[in-house]
This record gives sequence, C-alpha cells and structure tokens, in this order.
Amino acid sequence: MTSGSDADDGDDGGVISGINVTPLVDITLVLLIIFMVTATYIVRQAIQVDLPRAANAGESTGTTLAVMLTKDGDIYLDGRKSDETGLRDAARTAAAKDKDTRVIISADKNSLHGAVVHVLDLIKGEGIAKFAINIEKEQ
Repeated sequence: MTSGSDADDGDDGGVISGINVTPLVDITLVLLIIFMVTATYIVRQAIQVDLPRAANAGESTGTTLAVMLTKDGDIYLDGRKSDETGLRDAARTAAAKDKDTRVIISADKNSLHGAVVHVLDLIKGEGIAKFAINIEKEQ
C-alpha cells in the first residue's frame, strides 16, 4: 500500500538544508599547494653587499624603503638601481603617504662613511626621520 503523500520519498522540494564544503576545501588546498611549489621558483635578484657585523644586531620590521649602497657608491632603492634624484622622489612620496615611513640602509662595509652620511642626509631632507642601518649579527 502506498500512502497518499509523496513526501515519504525524502525529496524536500528543492530546499537545501546543508552546504557541502568538501569542494571548497579541495580547491583551497590545491591552490595552497600550487602557491607553495611556485614560491620556491620566484627568485629575487640579489645585490651583493658585504654587511658589517655587530654583536647586538636586532630585527627590524615595518620597513617601507630599502636603500643599498655598494662599495662602488652605487645606490639601489628596493632592489633597483637608482640615483640621488630617484631616492629623493621615493622618500618624498613615501613620507607623504605615511609619516612613520622607515628606511633601512644596507651599506657595504667598504663603502665610504661620507657616502652613507650623504644618503642619510638625502632621506632626512625629505622628511623621513626613522631609519635603520642593516647589519649582520656576529656568530
């Protein structure tokens, strides 16, 4: 015998009572794996700078601009070769966006002291007062 109602067959008439999150988790994990594998292939071109060593080196966070000064006196701004005008423009733009802009200066230990002071003067002249000198901790 059959009952007079068709509701006994388990069909709710198209109402979704739960969400299956398994496909979402699967896609998220696949994207994470792809990101992890490709991240090892992304290599940033490094500029060789022989940093001076100090016994009490610390970590610095929240930097906006990275300035490198080679022993030949070349200036690199965020990994790209620059000149004094480019450094001034970048410092002025960064200071206008954020008053707490910080600059990390990585100078080769064989670079001239006057060149480092000149770069510091350029940065301070554009309104950035927070800077750090990048060093390598002694072993």
